[in-house]
Amino acid sequence: MNVRLENLKLKLGGQESEHPVRLALDLVEPGDLETCQQAERVTKQLPPGITSKMLYQDIIRIAWPAFMEFILTQLASMVDMMMVGQLGPWAIAAVGLTNQPKFLLMTMFMAMNVGATALIARYKGEDNQQRANEVLRQALVLTIILSAISSVVGFVYSEHMVRFMGAADEQTLAGGTVYLKIQMVGFVVLAMTSTITAALRGIGDSKTAMVYNLIANVVNVIFNYMLIYGHFGFPRMEVVGASIATVIGQCVAFILAMFAVVRGNRYLKLSFRDDFRPKWDIMRSIFNIGMPAMFEQLVMRAGIIAYSKTVASLGTVAFATHNVCMNIQALSFMNGQAFGVSATSLMGQSLGKRRPDMAQAYSRYTRRLGMIVSLVLALVFILFGKEIVALYTDDREVVEQGARILMLVAAIQPFQSSQLILSGALRGAGDTRAIAMIMLVTVLLVRPGLAMFAVHVLEWGLVGAWIALVADQLLRSLLVLLRFNSGKWKTIKV
Repeated sequence: MNVRLENLKLKLGGQESEHPVRLALDLVEPGDLETCQQAERVTKQLPPGITSKMLYQDIIRIAWPAFMEFILTQLASMVDMMMVGQLGPWAIAAVGLTNQPKFLLMTMFMAMNVGATALIARYKGEDNQQRANEVLRQALVLTIILSAISSVVGFVYSEHMVRFMGAADEQTLAGGTVYLKIQMVGFVVLAMTSTITAALRGIGDSKTAMVYNLIANVVNVIFNYMLIYGHFGFPRMEVVGASIATVIGQCVAFILAMFAVVRGNRYLKLSFRDDFRPKWDIMRSIFNIGMPAMFEQLVMRAGIIAYSKTVASLGTVAFATHNVCMNIQALSFMNGQAFGVSATSLMGQSLGKRRPDMAQAYSRYTRRLGMIVSLVLALVFILFGKEIVALYTDDREVVEQGARILMLVAAIQPFQSSQLILSGALRGAGDTRAIAMIMLVTVLLVRPGLAMFAVHVLEWGLVGAWIALVADQLLRSLLVLLRFNSGKWKTIKV
């Protein structure tokens, strides 16, 4: 009874057990270094005493809060786009043009977060709490430095970035520029929250991030309503109001995230009396995993920017349709990303305990669950595509064309889910170099290359651009699967 009461204590700021809920992994004996580093191909045999039910329970325990967090965050983004969409296609295009520059600027600290998650998961598997907390502190120091640099660069060059992305008219350029400038003001806060979230996911705690992101999203939507249209006595600020509302939500998330790791009896604890001086061995480990992840993100963003510029050349209406469909597709990412959080954490913890057999079992069962959800999502897009697009705008051309695009989105759901989950598993193992090379081939070469050919040579328009995206996803899914099945991730040292 005491154990149950302890597990029910408040997640934010309350007393929580230093030892989270036991996993099936905790029931197996630690392995040896020689077995852990054998790169044999993946097998389907479960360790003695471990059942499928136990694995599914562990996976879902981590995945469902992450899934809810991602869904709610994306729904808030969709509501944001819907509210902005009422101002006209130009407003959707203006906000859409800022997405890739913003993600590009996030690349450095997000890549370091991959390193932090993998290391903390390993140390959690080794039951080395002190080392896990040292990684958290070093990751936060890195994040503050890198995000501050990115924030200044982004603010100064906002107009150049939006213009480079292909703003078709002055109204779209002006709206996108001011939106991006405001986002840069809150950039450091956003970055620090993401690092805390990455650390918590490393130990398998996805519930805490779900709570503070849910609250932040509610705040964001409320301020959207007040600031975009000028309700409750607030001035009508349109696109500017949408950006301010987003930053306010991010600040709320940061305050609650800090509260979560500073207060309470947690596995991860942050105290300002701790040593925040650089520890080069930890920094080196974070960089060893993070640098390939950063290359991956840079390659991906460069490829997506080239792809987006190709789509933007089709005109404002086509680009608005594209952004609506990308926004909807991003919602479908939540399935693979949420189960990918489980795969990353459980992979890292399993390898930390030197049990690659548990790592591959967790990954395989995670992929099965993701596949089931992806098929449900595909059916929804097929049956209700037009109605979903109509939530964003009443422009008939956008709705009709958007519904056709969602048929392609439906077709790639199972492959997209598998790719995201196995990529998460490989990152948990620290195998970020392989993912980076796969991204180089698919996102930087295949997607923009085929898009340019389909749009400019075959003249297939927006549908042609999305066929290129489908080809990218299919090839990427195959390459990631081949890498995982090779078993080479078992030999990665972090």
